[in-house]
Amino acid sequence: MLHLFCKKITLFTLFTLFTTILSGQIGSKDNRNFRDFNRKSYYFGINIGFNNSGYKLYQSGFFINNDSIRVTESKSEIGVNMHMITNLKLGEYFDFRFLPGFSFAQRGFEFSSVSDPTRIDERKIESVFFELPFHLRFKSEPYKDKRVFVVAGLKYSYDVQSNSKSRKSLIRIAPHDFQYEVGVGIQMFYPYFIFSPEIKFSRGLSNILV
Repeated sequence: MLHLFCKKITLFTLFTLFTTILSGQIGSKDNRNFRDFNRKSYYFGINIGFNNSGYKLYQSGFFINNDSIRVTESKSEIGVNMHMITNLKLGEYFDFRFLPGFSFAQRGFEFSSVSDPTRIDERKIESVFFELPFHLRFKSEPYKDKRVFVVAGLKYSYDVQSNSKSRKSLIRIAPHDFQYEVGVGIQMFYPYFIFSPEIKFSRGLSNILV
């Protein structure tokens, strides 16, 4: 169900981008609100969204040859993001963005044993990440106070709720992680604010298993 939910979000976002571009191309280039915001070299905002996170598992030779656990799979969950937006304009088509904030996520593992393959054991890991994303954004020409963009960058995250020092935990996860991010979105310019929905993909760069 989580995978279907993500696919629906992706299809909705792509449909919105397509219809916006199409309506902009067949309509008049009325960018009155855009021109007002375009005079600013920087601005601030708030980013609120949802995340669907999980682990990417690589099985070691020790795990493959063990005689107790048969299968291990990642279990993903829905979480919430809250970030502050600092946006600095670099010319007409590029922005530098810094989005410090917090992300609340829950990930986990599912195990099945060799002795009883039908029984599924689950281990959930709750995390509260303090995140420091740095992004570079490329924007299209505006049409009718709307324009699309692509974004890419790096992100450092620290799990303030990490269990890395717990001796009782079966699975311990390191608190530090670096990730790369890519995304696509749309800007809608209104008289007093910019509404900017986007969808991003993040991937960790290091092994966080302790």
